[in-house]
Amino acid sequence: MSTTTENGMGGPWSTSREKTYKKTTSSALKGAIQLGIGYTVGNLTSKPDRDVLMQDFYVVESVFLPSEGSNLTPAHHYPDFRFKTYAPLAFRYFRDLFGIKPDDYLYSLVNEPLIELTNPGASGSLFYLTSDDEFIIKTVQHKEAKFLQRLLPGYYMNLNQNPRTLLPKFYGLYCIQSGGINIRLVVMNNVLPRSVKMHYKYDLKGSTYKRRASRKEREKACPTYKDLDFQDMHEEGLYFDTETYNNLMKTLQRDCRVLESFKIMDYSLLLGVHVLDQSQREGGEPGQAGGDGKRPVGQRVLYSTAMESIQGDGKAAEALTTDDTMGGIPAKTHKEEKLLIFLGIIDILQSYRFIKKLEHSWKALVYDGDSVSVHRPGFYASRFLKFMSTRVFRKTQPLRFSPSKRTRTSIPALKSYSQEILSSQADERNEEDRRDRLGGACSLASLDTQGTQNNFLGKPKRLYHKCTCHFTAILNMSPSLSLVDTVFGLDGKKTEATMLLAAHQIPNLHDDVDLCDAFKFPPV
Repeated sequence: MSTTTENGMGGPWSTSREKTYKKTTSSALKGAIQLGIGYTVGNLTSKPDRDVLMQDFYVVESVFLPSEGSNLTPAHHYPDFRFKTYAPLAFRYFRDLFGIKPDDYLYSLVNEPLIELTNPGASGSLFYLTSDDEFIIKTVQHKEAKFLQRLLPGYYMNLNQNPRTLLPKFYGLYCIQSGGINIRLVVMNNVLPRSVKMHYKYDLKGSTYKRRASRKEREKACPTYKDLDFQDMHEEGLYFDTETYNNLMKTLQRDCRVLESFKIMDYSLLLGVHVLDQSQREGGEPGQAGGDGKRPVGQRVLYSTAMESIQGDGKAAEALTTDDTMGGIPAKTHKEEKLLIFLGIIDILQSYRFIKKLEHSWKALVYDGDSVSVHRPGFYASRFLKFMSTRVFRKTQPLRFSPSKRTRTSIPALKSYSQEILSSQADERNEEDRRDRLGGACSLASLDTQGTQNNFLGKPKRLYHKCTCHFTAILNMSPSLSLVDTVFGLDGKKTEATMLLAAHQIPNLHDDVDLCDAFKFPPV
Protein backbone atom coordinates (compact mmCIF):
# COMPACT_ATOMS: atom_id res chain seq x y z
CA MET A 1 0.00 0.00 0.00
CA SER A 2 2.90 2.31 0.73
CA THR A 3 6.12 2.47 -1.25
CA THR A 4 9.23 4.62 -1.38
CA THR A 5 10.43 6.77 -4.26
CA GLU A 6 13.60 8.74 -4.97
CA ASN A 7 12.97 12.44 -4.51
CA GLY A 8 15.60 15.12 -4.97
CA MET A 9 14.96 16.96 -1.72
CA GLY A 10 17.56 18.23 0.73
CA GLY A 11 20.17 19.57 -1.70
CA PRO A 12 21.87 18.53 -4.92
CA TRP A 13 24.35 16.31 -3.13
CA SER A 14 21.84 14.05 -1.48
CA THR A 15 18.66 12.18 -2.21
CA SER A 16 16.02 11.09 0.29
CA ARG A 17 13.67 8.17 0.01
CA GLU A 18 10.15 9.55 0.39
CA LYS A 19 7.25 7.25 1.10
CA THR A 20 4.13 7.20 -1.01
CA TYR A 21 0.70 6.10 0.12
CA LYS A 22 -1.81 5.16 -2.58
CA LYS A 23 0.37 6.88 -5.20
CA THR A 24 0.44 10.09 -3.11
CA THR A 25 3.80 11.32 -1.86
CA SER A 26 4.20 11.85 1.84
CA SER A 27 4.97 15.56 1.44
CA ALA A 28 1.80 16.13 -0.61
CA LEU A 29 -0.23 14.17 1.93
CA LYS A 30 1.12 16.19 4.85
CA GLY A 31 0.35 19.44 3.05
CA ALA A 32 -3.21 18.35 2.28
CA ILE A 33 -3.74 17.28 5.88
CA GLN A 34 -2.68 20.64 7.25
CA LEU A 35 -4.70 22.61 4.72
CA GLY A 36 -7.85 20.56 5.27
CA ILE A 37 -7.73 20.54 9.07
CA GLY A 38 -6.89 24.23 9.14
CA TYR A 39 -9.99 25.05 7.13
CA THR A 40 -12.48 22.70 8.83
CA VAL A 41 -11.48 23.43 12.45
CA GLY A 42 -11.40 27.15 11.78
CA ASN A 43 -14.85 26.98 10.19
CA LEU A 44 -16.18 24.96 13.14
CA THR A 45 -15.43 27.76 15.60
CA SER A 46 -18.27 29.79 14.10
CA LYS A 47 -20.81 27.15 15.12
CA PRO A 48 -22.28 27.57 18.63
CA ASP A 49 -21.65 25.00 21.32
CA ARG A 50 -24.50 22.63 22.08
CA ASP A 51 -25.16 19.12 23.34
CA VAL A 52 -24.17 16.25 21.08
CA LEU A 53 -27.16 14.54 19.42
CA MET A 54 -27.33 11.06 17.96
CA GLN A 55 -27.41 12.35 14.39
CA ASP A 56 -24.18 14.27 15.00
CA PHE A 57 -22.22 11.01 14.93
CA TYR A 58 -23.20 10.39 11.30
CA VAL A 59 -22.68 13.87 9.83
CA VAL A 60 -20.03 14.21 7.09
CA GLU A 61 -18.92 17.67 5.97
CA SER A 62 -17.02 18.15 2.71
CA VAL A 63 -15.05 21.01 1.15
CA PHE A 64 -13.22 21.22 -2.19
CA LEU A 65 -9.75 22.80 -2.17
CA PRO A 66 -8.53 23.56 -5.73
CA SER A 67 -4.88 24.36 -6.23
CA GLU A 68 -5.67 27.87 -7.50
CA GLY A 69 -7.76 28.60 -4.42
CA SER A 70 -11.32 29.89 -4.04
CA ASN A 71 -13.35 32.43 -2.10
CA LEU A 72 -13.27 30.12 0.92
CA THR A 73 -10.00 28.22 0.55
CA PRO A 74 -6.39 29.32 0.03
CA ALA A 75 -4.29 28.52 -3.02
CA HIS A 76 -1.72 25.72 -2.76
CA HIS A 77 0.80 23.85 -4.90
CA TYR A 78 -0.69 20.39 -4.38
CA PRO A 79 -3.13 18.60 -6.68
CA ASP A 80 -6.80 19.51 -6.29
CA PHE A 81 -8.42 17.52 -3.50
CA ARG A 82 -11.62 17.25 -1.50
CA PHE A 83 -11.42 17.14 2.30
CA LYS A 84 -14.11 15.37 4.35
CA THR A 85 -14.67 15.70 8.10
CA TYR A 86 -16.62 13.01 9.94
CA ALA A 87 -18.80 13.86 12.96
CA PRO A 88 -17.22 17.32 13.47
CA LEU A 89 -19.41 18.29 16.44
CA ALA A 90 -18.86 14.96 18.20
CA PHE A 91 -15.09 15.17 17.83
CA ARG A 92 -15.17 18.79 18.99
CA TYR A 93 -16.82 17.52 22.15
CA PHE A 94 -14.09 14.90 22.58
CA ARG A 95 -11.41 17.56 22.22
CA ASP A 96 -13.18 19.79 24.77
CA LEU A 97 -13.42 16.84 27.15
CA PHE A 98 -9.61 16.55 27.11
CA GLY A 99 -9.04 20.27 27.43
CA ILE A 100 -7.89 20.83 23.83
CA LYS A 101 -8.69 24.35 22.69
CA PRO A 102 -9.27 24.99 18.97
CA ASP A 103 -6.26 27.34 18.78
CA ASP A 104 -3.96 24.76 20.39
CA TYR A 105 -5.28 22.02 18.10
CA LEU A 106 -4.66 24.14 15.02
CA TYR A 107 -1.22 25.23 16.21
CA SER A 108 -0.11 21.64 16.82
CA LEU A 109 -1.39 20.25 13.52
CA VAL A 110 -1.09 23.17 11.12
CA ASN A 111 1.51 25.74 12.19
CA GLU A 112 4.43 23.35 12.68
CA PRO A 113 5.70 20.73 10.20
CA LEU A 114 4.60 17.13 10.76
CA ILE A 115 7.22 14.50 11.56
CA GLU A 116 6.98 11.19 9.72
CA LEU A 117 7.51 8.06 11.82
CA THR A 118 8.54 4.57 10.81
CA ASN A 119 5.84 1.92 10.97
CA PRO A 120 6.88 -1.39 12.59
CA GLY A 121 3.60 -3.15 11.78
CA ALA A 122 2.34 -4.97 8.72
CA SER A 123 -0.59 -2.64 8.01
CA GLY A 124 1.38 -0.31 5.74
CA SER A 125 -0.10 2.76 7.44
CA LEU A 126 1.72 6.08 7.59
CA PHE A 127 2.25 7.81 10.93
CA TYR A 128 2.85 11.52 11.47
CA LEU A 129 3.73 13.14 14.79
CA THR A 130 3.15 16.81 15.62
CA SER A 131 6.22 18.83 16.57
CA ASP A 132 4.94 19.47 20.10
CA ASP A 133 4.64 15.71 20.80
CA GLU A 134 0.89 15.94 21.36
CA PHE A 135 -0.86 14.14 18.48
CA ILE A 136 -0.39 11.21 16.12
CA ILE A 137 -1.97 11.17 12.65
CA LYS A 138 -2.43 7.69 11.21
CA THR A 139 -3.76 6.53 7.84
CA VAL A 140 -6.47 3.88 8.26
CA GLN A 141 -8.27 1.53 5.93
CA HIS A 142 -11.85 2.06 4.78
CA LYS A 143 -13.21 -0.71 7.02
CA GLU A 144 -11.40 0.75 10.05
CA ALA A 145 -12.84 4.20 9.39
CA LYS A 146 -16.36 2.79 9.05
CA PHE A 147 -15.94 0.79 12.25
CA LEU A 148 -14.84 3.92 14.14
CA GLN A 149 -17.93 5.72 12.87
CA ARG A 150 -20.16 2.94 14.25
CA LEU A 151 -18.14 2.97 17.47
CA LEU A 152 -18.54 6.69 18.15
CA PRO A 153 -21.81 6.62 20.19
CA GLY A 154 -20.49 3.95 22.53
CA TYR A 155 -17.09 5.64 22.62
CA TYR A 156 -18.82 8.88 23.58
CA MET A 157 -20.63 7.17 26.45
CA ASN A 158 -17.46 5.48 27.71
CA LEU A 159 -15.43 8.71 27.74
CA ASN A 160 -18.20 10.49 29.62
CA GLN A 161 -18.12 7.82 32.31
CA ASN A 162 -14.37 7.50 32.49
CA PRO A 163 -11.93 9.88 30.73
CA ARG A 164 -9.01 8.15 32.50
CA THR A 165 -8.38 5.26 30.18
CA LEU A 166 -5.53 3.58 28.31
CA LEU A 167 -7.71 3.26 25.20
CA PRO A 168 -6.81 5.47 22.21
CA LYS A 169 -8.20 8.97 22.45
CA PHE A 170 -9.56 9.99 19.04
CA TYR A 171 -9.66 13.70 18.25
CA GLY A 172 -10.69 13.68 14.57
CA LEU A 173 -11.54 11.50 11.56
CA TYR A 174 -10.88 12.85 8.06
CA CYS A 175 -10.71 11.74 4.43
CA ILE A 176 -8.72 13.18 1.52
CA GLN A 177 -10.08 12.51 -2.00
CA SER A 178 -7.84 13.18 -4.97
CA GLY A 179 -7.65 11.56 -8.40
CA GLY A 180 -10.21 8.90 -7.48
CA ILE A 181 -8.23 7.85 -4.38
CA ASN A 182 -9.52 8.06 -0.82
CA ILE A 183 -7.02 8.44 2.05
CA ARG A 184 -8.60 8.23 5.48
CA LEU A 185 -6.89 9.64 8.57
CA VAL A 186 -7.45 9.57 12.29
CA VAL A 187 -5.94 11.99 14.83
CA MET A 188 -5.25 10.51 18.26
CA ASN A 189 -3.06 10.88 21.35
CA ASN A 190 0.66 10.19 21.35
CA VAL A 191 1.62 7.36 23.72
CA LEU A 192 5.44 7.52 23.53
CA PRO A 193 6.83 11.07 23.85
CA ARG A 194 10.00 11.89 21.92
CA SER A 195 11.28 13.90 24.88
CA VAL A 196 12.09 10.66 26.72
CA LYS A 197 14.40 8.10 25.14
CA MET A 198 12.81 4.67 24.98
CA HIS A 199 15.47 2.08 25.65
CA TYR A 200 12.97 -0.73 24.98
CA LYS A 201 9.71 -0.70 23.02
CA TYR A 202 7.19 -3.55 22.90
CA ASP A 203 3.99 -4.43 21.10
CA LEU A 204 2.25 -6.94 23.37
CA LYS A 205 -0.88 -8.97 22.62
CA GLY A 206 -0.67 -11.83 25.11
CA SER A 207 -0.28 -14.45 22.35
CA THR A 208 2.76 -16.53 21.40
CA TYR A 209 2.21 -17.52 17.76
CA LYS A 210 4.75 -15.59 15.62
CA ARG A 211 5.12 -13.04 18.39
CA ARG A 212 8.83 -12.34 17.99
CA ALA A 213 10.39 -9.36 16.23
CA SER A 214 11.77 -10.10 12.77
CA ARG A 215 15.45 -9.87 11.95
CA LYS A 216 14.77 -6.75 9.89
CA GLU A 217 12.99 -5.12 12.81
CA ARG A 218 15.82 -5.94 15.22
CA GLU A 219 18.31 -4.17 12.97
CA LYS A 220 16.52 -0.84 13.46
CA ALA A 221 17.92 1.81 15.79
CA CYS A 222 14.85 1.54 18.02
CA PRO A 223 13.17 -1.79 17.28
CA THR A 224 9.71 -2.75 18.46
CA TYR A 225 9.85 -6.13 20.19
CA LYS A 226 6.97 -8.52 20.81
CA ASP A 227 5.64 -10.90 23.45
CA LEU A 228 8.28 -13.64 23.25
CA ASP A 229 11.03 -11.03 23.13
CA PHE A 230 9.68 -9.46 26.31
CA GLN A 231 9.71 -12.78 28.13
CA ASP A 232 13.34 -13.31 27.11
CA MET A 233 14.48 -9.78 28.00
CA HIS A 234 12.38 -9.22 31.13
CA GLU A 235 11.81 -12.71 32.44
CA GLU A 236 10.85 -11.46 35.91
CA GLY A 237 8.55 -8.72 34.60
CA LEU A 238 8.30 -5.08 35.70
CA TYR A 239 7.60 -4.22 39.34
CA PHE A 240 5.30 -1.46 40.62
CA ASP A 241 4.29 -0.39 44.10
CA THR A 242 1.00 -1.80 45.33
CA GLU A 243 -1.15 1.29 44.68
CA THR A 244 0.21 1.85 41.17
CA TYR A 245 -0.15 -1.84 40.29
CA ASN A 246 -3.75 -1.93 41.48
CA ASN A 247 -4.64 1.25 39.55
CA LEU A 248 -2.95 -0.07 36.41
CA MET A 249 -4.67 -3.45 36.47
CA LYS A 250 -8.02 -1.88 37.31
CA THR A 251 -7.69 0.41 34.31
CA LEU A 252 -6.71 -2.47 32.01
CA GLN A 253 -9.61 -4.60 33.24
CA ARG A 254 -12.10 -1.80 32.68
CA ASP A 255 -10.75 -1.05 29.20
CA CYS A 256 -10.76 -4.71 28.17
CA ARG A 257 -14.35 -5.02 29.35
CA VAL A 258 -15.28 -2.08 27.11
CA LEU A 259 -13.46 -3.58 24.11
CA GLU A 260 -15.13 -6.93 24.66
CA SER A 261 -18.55 -5.28 24.74
CA PHE A 262 -17.79 -3.74 21.32
CA LYS A 263 -16.58 -7.15 20.02
CA ILE A 264 -13.07 -5.79 19.46
CA MET A 265 -10.01 -8.02 19.39
CA ASP A 266 -6.41 -8.13 18.07
CA TYR A 267 -5.48 -4.95 19.95
CA SER A 268 -2.06 -4.45 21.51
CA LEU A 269 -0.43 -2.78 24.48
CA LEU A 270 2.28 -0.40 23.27
CA LEU A 271 4.89 -0.34 26.03
CA GLY A 272 7.88 1.99 26.20
CA VAL A 273 10.58 1.47 28.84
CA HIS A 274 13.02 4.22 29.81
CA VAL A 275 15.87 2.98 32.04
CA LEU A 276 16.78 5.81 34.39
CA ASP A 277 20.07 4.24 35.50
CA GLN A 278 21.17 3.72 31.91
CA SER A 279 20.17 7.26 30.97
CA GLN A 280 22.32 8.64 33.80
CA ARG A 281 25.26 6.54 32.67
CA GLU A 282 24.83 7.93 29.17
CA GLY A 283 24.83 11.45 30.59
CA GLY A 284 21.18 12.17 29.81
CA GLU A 285 18.16 13.13 31.86
CA PRO A 286 14.64 11.68 31.90
CA GLY A 287 13.24 14.74 30.16
CA GLN A 288 16.02 15.08 27.61
CA ALA A 289 14.94 15.06 24.01
CA GLY A 290 15.71 12.08 21.88
CA GLY A 291 15.92 12.50 18.16
CA ASP A 292 15.87 16.07 16.90
CA GLY A 293 17.69 17.86 19.70
CA LYS A 294 14.59 19.81 20.72
CA ARG A 295 12.81 19.33 23.96
CA PRO A 296 9.06 19.65 23.50
CA VAL A 297 7.09 21.09 26.36
CA GLY A 298 5.20 18.77 28.65
CA GLN A 299 1.97 17.41 27.22
CA ARG A 300 -0.94 19.80 27.81
CA VAL A 301 -3.80 17.47 26.88
CA LEU A 302 -5.68 16.19 29.91
CA TYR A 303 -5.36 12.49 30.77
CA SER A 304 -2.83 12.04 27.97
CA THR A 305 0.15 10.72 29.94
CA ALA A 306 0.49 7.19 31.24
CA MET A 307 0.36 8.25 34.89
CA GLU A 308 -2.74 10.40 34.38
CA SER A 309 -4.48 7.58 32.51
CA ILE A 310 -4.32 5.18 35.45
CA GLN A 311 -4.78 7.62 38.34
CA GLY A 312 -8.02 6.83 40.09
CA ASP A 313 -8.07 9.44 42.84
CA GLY A 314 -8.48 12.62 40.84
CA LYS A 315 -4.99 14.01 41.44
CA ALA A 316 -4.16 17.27 39.75
CA ALA A 317 -2.62 16.97 36.33
CA GLU A 318 0.03 19.56 37.11
CA ALA A 319 1.65 17.30 39.67
CA LEU A 320 2.01 14.56 37.07
CA THR A 321 3.29 16.41 34.02
CA THR A 322 5.67 19.11 35.23
CA ASP A 323 8.39 16.89 36.63
CA ASP A 324 11.19 15.17 34.76
CA THR A 325 9.24 11.93 34.44
CA MET A 326 7.06 13.54 31.73
CA GLY A 327 4.08 11.54 32.98
CA GLY A 328 5.81 8.14 32.99
CA ILE A 329 4.97 5.51 35.59
CA PRO A 330 7.87 4.69 37.99
CA ALA A 331 8.80 1.00 38.06
CA LYS A 332 11.72 -1.31 38.78
CA THR A 333 13.22 -4.51 37.49
CA HIS A 334 14.00 -7.50 39.69
CA LYS A 335 17.58 -6.13 39.79
CA GLU A 336 16.29 -2.86 41.32
CA GLU A 337 16.92 -0.86 38.12
CA LYS A 338 14.74 2.25 38.11
CA LEU A 339 12.43 2.63 35.11
CA LEU A 340 9.84 4.96 33.63
CA ILE A 341 6.97 3.19 31.86
CA PHE A 342 4.89 4.69 29.05
CA LEU A 343 1.99 2.66 27.72
CA GLY A 344 -1.35 2.65 25.95
CA ILE A 345 -3.71 0.29 24.13
CA ILE A 346 -3.50 0.62 20.34
CA ASP A 347 -5.07 -0.89 17.21
CA ILE A 348 -8.62 -1.19 18.57
CA LEU A 349 -10.34 -0.83 15.18
CA GLN A 350 -10.39 -4.59 14.53
CA SER A 351 -13.75 -6.24 15.15
CA TYR A 352 -14.38 -10.00 15.17
CA ARG A 353 -16.07 -10.11 11.78
CA PHE A 354 -16.49 -12.97 9.33
CA ILE A 355 -12.99 -12.60 7.85
CA LYS A 356 -11.39 -12.68 11.30
CA LYS A 357 -13.39 -15.76 12.24
CA LEU A 358 -12.14 -17.52 9.11
CA GLU A 359 -8.57 -16.46 9.90
CA HIS A 360 -8.82 -17.90 13.41
CA SER A 361 -10.37 -21.15 12.18
CA TRP A 362 -7.66 -21.65 9.56
CA LYS A 363 -4.79 -20.94 11.98
CA ALA A 364 -6.36 -23.15 14.65
CA LEU A 365 -6.21 -26.11 12.25
CA VAL A 366 -2.44 -25.72 11.84
CA TYR A 367 -1.37 -24.30 15.21
CA ASP A 368 -2.64 -24.16 18.74
CA GLY A 369 -5.84 -22.13 18.47
CA ASP A 370 -5.37 -20.49 21.86
CA SER A 371 -1.88 -19.21 20.97
CA VAL A 372 -2.76 -17.30 17.79
CA SER A 373 -3.42 -13.59 17.94
CA VAL A 374 -6.85 -13.60 16.29
CA HIS A 375 -9.48 -14.97 18.66
CA ARG A 376 -12.99 -14.28 19.84
CA PRO A 377 -13.20 -11.07 21.93
CA GLY A 378 -13.99 -12.71 25.29
CA PHE A 379 -11.09 -15.13 25.16
CA TYR A 380 -8.76 -12.46 23.75
CA ALA A 381 -9.50 -10.10 26.65
CA SER A 382 -8.98 -12.83 29.28
CA ARG A 383 -5.69 -13.95 27.73
CA PHE A 384 -4.54 -10.36 27.37
CA LEU A 385 -5.23 -9.54 31.03
CA LYS A 386 -3.66 -12.77 32.28
CA PHE A 387 -0.46 -12.10 30.35
CA MET A 388 -0.24 -8.52 31.61
CA SER A 389 -0.93 -9.38 35.25
CA THR A 390 1.36 -12.42 35.46
CA ARG A 391 4.16 -11.92 32.90
CA VAL A 392 4.51 -8.19 32.34
CA PHE A 393 3.43 -6.33 35.47
CA ARG A 394 4.26 -7.46 39.00
CA LYS A 395 3.47 -6.06 42.41
CA THR A 396 6.36 -5.11 44.67
CA GLN A 397 6.02 -6.93 47.97
CA PRO A 398 6.20 -4.56 50.96
CA LEU A 399 9.15 -4.94 53.29
CA ARG A 400 8.30 -6.94 56.39
CA PHE A 401 10.17 -7.85 59.54
CA SER A 402 12.08 -11.05 58.91
CA PRO A 403 12.09 -13.30 62.00
CA SER A 404 15.21 -15.09 63.10
CA LYS A 405 16.05 -18.49 61.71
CA ARG A 406 15.16 -20.07 65.02
CA THR A 407 11.74 -18.45 64.96
CA ARG A 408 11.04 -19.37 61.34
CA THR A 409 11.92 -23.01 61.85
CA SER A 410 9.99 -23.32 65.07
CA ILE A 411 6.69 -21.70 64.13
CA PRO A 412 5.35 -24.64 62.08
CA ALA A 413 6.03 -26.95 64.98
CA LEU A 414 4.32 -24.91 67.70
CA LYS A 415 0.93 -26.46 67.31
CA SER A 416 2.13 -30.02 67.18
CA TYR A 417 4.52 -29.48 70.09
CA SER A 418 1.81 -28.06 72.29
CA GLN A 419 -0.45 -30.96 71.35
CA GLU A 420 2.26 -33.37 72.45
CA ILE A 421 2.46 -31.67 75.83
CA LEU A 422 -1.30 -31.79 76.22
CA SER A 423 -1.36 -35.43 75.22
CA SER A 424 1.41 -36.35 77.65
CA GLN A 425 -0.52 -34.79 80.51
CA ALA A 426 -3.91 -36.19 79.55
CA ASP A 427 -3.95 -38.59 82.45
CA GLU A 428 -3.20 -35.80 84.89
CA ARG A 429 -6.07 -33.70 83.54
CA ASN A 430 -8.47 -36.64 83.75
CA GLU A 431 -7.51 -37.12 87.34
CA GLU A 432 -8.06 -33.43 88.07
CA ASP A 433 -11.47 -33.53 86.35
CA ARG A 434 -12.46 -36.43 88.50
CA ARG A 435 -11.49 -34.47 91.61
CA ASP A 436 -13.40 -31.44 90.33
CA ARG A 437 -16.55 -33.47 89.96
CA LEU A 438 -16.14 -34.86 93.43
CA GLY A 439 -15.09 -31.66 95.16
CA GLY A 440 -17.03 -29.09 93.17
CA ALA A 441 -15.63 -26.09 91.34
CA CYS A 442 -12.05 -25.29 92.21
CA SER A 443 -11.28 -21.93 93.72
CA LEU A 444 -8.63 -19.73 92.11
CA ALA A 445 -8.11 -17.59 95.18
CA SER A 446 -4.49 -18.61 95.33
CA LEU A 447 -3.90 -16.65 92.12
CA ASP A 448 -5.39 -13.48 93.53
CA THR A 449 -2.25 -11.38 93.69
CA GLN A 450 -3.53 -8.47 91.53
CA GLY A 451 -7.20 -8.41 92.46
CA THR A 452 -8.44 -10.51 89.54
CA GLN A 453 -9.86 -13.48 91.39
CA ASN A 454 -13.40 -12.14 91.26
CA ASN A 455 -13.39 -12.23 87.47
CA PHE A 456 -12.36 -15.87 87.16
CA LEU A 457 -13.85 -17.69 90.14
CA GLY A 458 -15.56 -20.84 89.07
CA LYS A 459 -13.62 -21.34 85.84
CA PRO A 460 -12.73 -24.99 85.27
CA LYS A 461 -9.18 -25.81 86.17
CA ARG A 462 -8.94 -27.86 82.97
CA LEU A 463 -9.24 -24.69 80.83
CA TYR A 464 -6.60 -22.96 82.90
CA HIS A 465 -4.29 -25.97 82.59
CA LYS A 466 -4.85 -26.16 78.79
CA CYS A 467 -3.85 -22.52 78.35
CA THR A 468 -0.81 -23.07 80.55
CA CYS A 469 0.37 -25.89 78.31
CA HIS A 470 -0.13 -23.79 75.16
CA PHE A 471 1.81 -20.85 76.52
CA THR A 472 4.55 -23.02 77.90
CA ALA A 473 5.01 -24.75 74.55
CA ILE A 474 5.06 -21.52 72.59
CA LEU A 475 7.45 -19.70 74.89
CA ASN A 476 9.80 -22.66 75.05
CA MET A 477 9.93 -23.08 71.29
CA SER A 478 9.95 -19.42 70.28
CA PRO A 479 11.18 -17.14 73.06
CA SER A 480 11.62 -14.32 70.51
CA LEU A 481 7.87 -14.04 69.92
CA SER A 482 6.29 -11.00 71.50
CA LEU A 483 3.78 -11.51 74.28
CA VAL A 484 1.00 -10.01 72.22
CA ASP A 485 1.69 -12.43 69.35
CA THR A 486 1.80 -15.24 71.86
CA VAL A 487 -1.56 -14.42 73.39
CA PHE A 488 -3.35 -13.85 70.10
CA GLY A 489 -1.52 -16.64 68.27
CA LEU A 490 -3.40 -19.54 69.88
CA ASP A 491 -6.78 -19.47 68.20
CA GLY A 492 -7.21 -15.75 67.56
CA LYS A 493 -9.34 -15.47 70.70
CA LYS A 494 -8.85 -13.86 74.10
CA THR A 495 -10.54 -16.11 76.60
CA GLU A 496 -10.71 -15.12 80.23
CA ALA A 497 -8.47 -18.02 81.12
CA THR A 498 -5.95 -16.85 78.53
CA MET A 499 -5.90 -13.38 80.03
CA LEU A 500 -5.65 -14.84 83.49
CA LEU A 501 -2.70 -16.94 82.45
CA ALA A 502 -1.04 -13.93 80.79
CA ALA A 503 -1.56 -11.91 83.93
CA HIS A 504 -0.22 -14.39 86.48
CA GLN A 505 1.76 -17.17 84.83
CA ILE A 506 4.10 -15.26 82.44
CA PRO A 507 6.92 -13.62 84.40
CA ASN A 508 7.25 -9.82 84.23
CA LEU A 509 4.06 -9.46 82.22
CA HIS A 510 3.01 -6.36 84.11
CA ASP A 511 6.22 -4.62 83.12
CA ASP A 512 4.78 -4.39 79.58
CA VAL A 513 2.48 -1.36 79.80
CA ASP A 514 1.16 -1.69 76.22
CA LEU A 515 0.14 -5.28 76.79
CA CYS A 516 -1.52 -4.40 80.06
CA ASP A 517 -3.51 -1.73 78.29
CA ALA A 518 -4.51 -4.17 75.54
CA PHE A 519 -5.91 -6.61 78.11
CA LYS A 520 -7.16 -3.91 80.49
CA PHE A 521 -4.78 -5.12 83.21
CA PRO A 522 -3.70 -2.59 85.82
CA PRO A 523 0.10 -2.26 85.49
CA VAL A 524 2.12 -2.97 88.62
